Amino acid sequence: MSRPRIVIVGAGFAGYRTARTLARAARGRAEITLLNPTDYFLYLPLLPQVAAGILEPRRVTVSLAGTLPDVRLVLGEAGRIDLDGRTVHYTGPEGERGSLGYDRLVLAAGSVNKLLPIPGVAEHAHGFRGLPEALYLRDHVTRQVELASSDGEGPLCSARCTFVVVGAGYTGTEVAAQGQLFTDALVRAHPLRKGMRPRWMLLDVAERVLPELDERLSGTADRVLRERGVDVRMGTSVKEATPDGVLLTDGEFVGTRTLVWCVGVRPDPLAESLGLPMERGRLLVEPTLQVPGRPEVFACGDAAAVPDLEKPGAYTPMTAQHAWRQGKVAGHNIAASLTGGELRPYRHKDMGFVVDLGGVKAAANPLGIPLSGLPAGAVTRGYHLAAMPGNRVRVAADWLLDAVLPRQAVQLGLVRSWSVPLDTASPELARVPDGRERRETDTASGGAGAPSAGGRKAVGGGGGDDTSRTITSPTPEPVRSESAKRNRQAAKPAEPAKPRQDAEQSRPQPAPTRSSPTRSAPQEGDR
Repeated sequence: MSRPRIVIVGAGFAGYRTARTLARAARGRAEITLLNPTDYFLYLPLLPQVAAGILEPRRVTVSLAGTLPDVRLVLGEAGRIDLDGRTVHYTGPEGERGSLGYDRLVLAAGSVNKLLPIPGVAEHAHGFRGLPEALYLRDHVTRQVELASSDGEGPLCSARCTFVVVGAGYTGTEVAAQGQLFTDALVRAHPLRKGMRPRWMLLDVAERVLPELDERLSGTADRVLRERGVDVRMGTSVKEATPDGVLLTDGEFVGTRTLVWCVGVRPDPLAESLGLPMERGRLLVEPTLQVPGRPEVFACGDAAAVPDLEKPGAYTPMTAQHAWRQGKVAGHNIAASLTGGELRPYRHKDMGFVVDLGGVKAAANPLGIPLSGLPAGAVTRGYHLAAMPGNRVRVAADWLLDAVLPRQAVQLGLVRSWSVPLDTASPELARVPDGRERRETDTASGGAGAPSAGGRKAVGGGGGDDTSRTITSPTPEPVRSESAKRNRQAAKPAEPAKPRQDAEQSRPQPAPTRSSPTRSAPQEGDR
């Protein structure tokens, strides 16, 4: 008798936890396949430390093959799911087409950057959802400081030293906090830069920083940011972005060459393509994480609208801690469905929050006890070490080295501006010159990489940007698409459009024969 076939689409927080739980429960009695475009699980909460030069890129990546030995890994992006035929069609990293049959399907496709119809943002801003974006930001910030030091005083120098972050949720707050420390260190390390004053701005339409947290923790984060020199502006956002800067909603124009977009995430469009009942772009599921009318299909993480049993009538938010815990429930329920066991509903209970503000500063409330300063920093880092499914010793070693040695502030030049567009269906992949994409691992290591043809991505599983630092378990955050426009421009000769005034904008010309797909996706409401 053949073993039941289980296909998991996506290896983010939800997909990874599902695979790990199911592999332990099945004990070889099921054939488990994990479809993902990269061969690692990305621990998103520590990504700001990669951008700030504290952690090396591979520290926040956990090998799927190394930690899931009983799970078959298939590299590829899910393109079409035939529910009646119980088949997942995908595109491999070298453009090859394939399909996977299943008896049980887990959709954990995760999320992508949330876009808003603001002129110029899609062209001039960059998100913070994947490793290529973090590597790009680290190089870009270093480059701007180096160029500013050679420009001398003046408007251009000031613009290069101004860094604008939009979105004061978890990710945006941590990026601004870590970024200010990073650029201050770059200036202090060079005697000819002592007159430079790097300026980080944090914008949000909300009334306060970290609006998801209670006012005490929000106040702690706000105070630390302002003491550090971050220009925090609540009730303010970007009205228009240009190559020379941003026009704010209060009418002020700020000269800058850096716009980091951290306003949140939206569900991956793969869920919508199934034609099943949706809730604001997410697939409606039962408390057991099964799709109504399709008991063989489970969904969890950012792709699923899971009823919140603690708040009747509401759905659990798109956060990493929910995705991680939903993955455990999904794994248990799939195993139970194969043996006739009882399926359990998803319930949760928050145990606190942690926000890393860089250095020894943090804000945390473990078990509801508000902390700040060094105690909060210790709790925050201890939580991340406990939450990571691997690389704990390496991460701790990098933290120790950062405490006693200066950071290595150099440009590696591995990720260019055009290879990490904001409007992308696959933030975990970096675009290559011929319009296709390559895996993050190749980007991080500098290898040529195997190009990936278009197709829907199989990634994520959670962690919607903003609340991936919540303590909940012993282990772990009208739309105008610009993809088609960018691809059309890539297929014709370059025009003398006004570029940003730095070296990264020298973009190689892509081949006109292939391009990444254009996808539209529903929007979550802005804060």
